Amino acid sequence: MGNMICKTVYFDKTGPVNTLEAFKLAKHRAEELGVKNIVVSSSTGETGVKAVEFFKGYNLVVVTYVTGFSEPNIQKFNPQNRDIIESNGGKILTTTHAFGTLGRAVNNKFGTIQVDGIVAAVLRLFGQGTKVGCEIACMAADAGLIRTDEDAITLGGTGQGVDTALVLRPSNTHNFFDLAIKEVICKPHL
Repeated sequence: MGNMICKTVYFDKTGPVNTLEAFKLAKHRAEELGVKNIVVSSSTGETGVKAVEFFKGYNLVVVTYVTGFSEPNIQKFNPQNRDIIESNGGKILTTTHAFGTLGRAVNNKFGTIQVDGIVAAVLRLFGQGTKVGCEIACMAADAGLIRTDEDAITLGGTGQGVDTALVLRPSNTHNFFDLAIKEVICKPHL
């Protein structure tokens, strides 16, 4: 393939103000590269609804928080958003967080950080959306919703919405160090 020059967009703010532009940039790059797998984080489903309308024709996986993330037995994902996403061909994944569910329990109980917390902290050096993008790729691969031998574009964010898009080769969580971030399409300028 040879050397190539790729554009990275750096947003001056974090958060949902960047969602639409991140979608546009990700879709443009997906078209250029022929990537068909799009993985998007969405806590309430609002971003997922926008994504399913924007990424028609793609293998769209919307990854949510686990039930009980904020308070016991509560799922933050809005049921109406779930219906919209699924009726438009999107897949919704609600599962254990790859970088922190059991480790978070150990930290909460004993005050000690675990390996998954260290990995998450290192990825956050590049921004919260970078950490989220890697994590949701592992989660989607673990669920069999994307393949580990095909590139994906992940969109994660800081708080609500998305502000980071990555082209990566996913891995299963147990093979995390096989994951490869190939390109940064956009992210906040921290």
